[in-house]
Amino acid sequence: MEPTLLYGFPLGSSMGLVASLEWLGQPYRLSRVDMLSEMKTPEYLRLNPRGETPVFITEDGRVVTETMAIAHWIEARDHERRVSFDPGTAQADRMHQLIGFINTGFTGSFMPYWVALEMEGGDPEYKATLRQFARGLVNDRHARLEELIGDGPYLLGDRPTLADGVFIGVARWGEFHQAVEPGAYPKIEALIERLMADPAVAFAQAREFGETPPGSGAMLGEVALAEILRQHA
Repeated sequence: MEPTLLYGFPLGSSMGLVASLEWLGQPYRLSRVDMLSEMKTPEYLRLNPRGETPVFITEDGRVVTETMAIAHWIEARDHERRVSFDPGTAQADRMHQLIGFINTGFTGSFMPYWVALEMEGGDPEYKATLRQFARGLVNDRHARLEELIGDGPYLLGDRPTLADGVFIGVARWGEFHQAVEPGAYPKIEALIERLMADPAVAFAQAREFGETPPGSGAMLGEVALAEILRQHA
């Protein structure tokens, strides 16, 4: 069977990996996971004990978790270098640097926002403190990324790569949490706008919303989460 990406909704960081698989252009399948309910079941936790998405099922049935590991899997099979660069080159090193930063500090800066949002009940003042703390973290990481972005239309030149895919899945969170003032980071804003207009990203977000656009043709269908959990019980 074709490799299958388990991607989360709503607003999962894994949306960018769906776009990356579209850019890659090789056959794959998807499985949609409700992060507010399905991800917390005992059956899902047996698949990924961390209770997170994304999860990737390879052609031979191996389970791969963590965004950077899945990005590495995609890179290793990108023989035409559609979303990556030749190993050992300065461009490949730069891409890995950006992916590492985005997947750690940039993504992690939003965590207090999500904690406050998902906290049932709780002290309103504590939630406000969490959001205030998160706002400082998010803006600091945005400022660092703004410094890292060059003059090209994408993070690494004139075409989107895995770094852009990892970025766009998370970049939407700034607007959702109202964490960033409009106009504060013009390079980041321009990059988000450009990526959101990309057909692969539009396809990935539509799938996240539960729509069924055709995409590039590389995606061969959705696999029910229950079926994947049954196979890996």
